[in-house]
Amino acid sequence: MNYEQREDTAKGGKEQRMKELKVGIVELEPMRLARIRVVSETPERDAWVKMRAWADAKGLLEDIEKHPVFGFNNPDPSPDRREYGYEFWIHVGPEMEPEGEIGIKEFEGGLYAVTTCKVKDELETEFFKKEGYLESWKKIADWVESSEYEFGRHQWLEKAHDPEASDEELVLDLYCPIEE
Repeated sequence: MNYEQREDTAKGGKEQRMKELKVGIVELEPMRLARIRVVSETPERDAWVKMRAWADAKGLLEDIEKHPVFGFNNPDPSPDRREYGYEFWIHVGPEMEPEGEIGIKEFEGGLYAVTTCKVKDELETEFFKKEGYLESWKKIADWVESSEYEFGRHQWLEKAHDPEASDEELVLDLYCPIEE
């Protein structure tokens, strides 16, 4: 398995709540990943179309536990431009090679504080309209600052419970990098 739930979480409990925020601590193991990045006005959608086409053809999406899919902004959105980037990663075996726009990378893994959010609910908040990002990202960052953990230097990640879910049903686990 590529990730494991750790029992030793912030402030000593298995999981902790902060203002209705449920947080777990997960250690992602090193992984070999296929990756694609798109810069556009709708990069999550555009990158997923390309990743899905490639991964479906390889049978990788048949088992998302074995081949988890992660994503993140790259580069982040900004108020002065309509385009931004999004990158998707999917865990692959050693036999996979770069192909077309799909690259291969090695991810060193790391320790993460993880929370879950329903994207539709977050997009409808005043926070999102004002700040332009999911409020759960702010909440988990606040949680890290109040815990005995520090922010890690590894990649911040999002993982869909079902990468094929509609925008209405999309649920994400947010992975905030931490270190002890």
